[in-house]
Amino acid sequence: MSKPRKKRTKVRPRNAPATREAILGSALRAFAERGYDGVGLREIAEGIGVTAMLVHHYFGSKDQLFSEVVARAVATPSIFTQENIASANPSEVLATTLLKATDPDQEPLDGFLIFLHSASTRRAAEITREKIEKHQHKALAAVVRGDHANARAALVLAVIAGVQIMRQMIGLAPLAKADPKVLAKLVAPMLRQLIGS
Repeated sequence: MSKPRKKRTKVRPRNAPATREAILGSALRAFAERGYDGVGLREIAEGIGVTAMLVHHYFGSKDQLFSEVVARAVATPSIFTQENIASANPSEVLATTLLKATDPDQEPLDGFLIFLHSASTRRAAEITREKIEKHQHKALAAVVRGDHANARAALVLAVIAGVQIMRQMIGLAPLAKADPKVLAKLVAPMLRQLIGS
């Protein structure tokens, strides 16, 4: 008498691109909330119900995962968009966009939170610096007019990051409670002096 055949269970098809995207999304949220040192691969994996081994399979290391998250954040900016930088009046456009993005009632941008929460970690700072230099700084330096374009583009980044920290993160009252239109009129000339237009 032959044994009854075992019923084959359907194996759920793997979707590598979707899994990779889900891991990146979980990592983005985790790094934005707790920074590079505050989260491990296991927590990122648990965020989407997979194993740390699977995260390691797709990204190799925490450094590589962090690098891809940061690369994505700087490649899809909210303030330093190509349109804003290449506009006829980049200083005014950047100032207005900055003040909208840093409204105290708005959630801070994930990319900015990642930079802020990870800046004290040497390796994370190196990765972040490399990505900012490759994307945002390079794009800004290309439109800066006059001498010392690289330094001036870096100062634009510093001014914008400073406003984000003091207005939205710390909530310094003269910035947090001020009329954004007034602040934009004050910030734009600083940016114009640095950008040269």
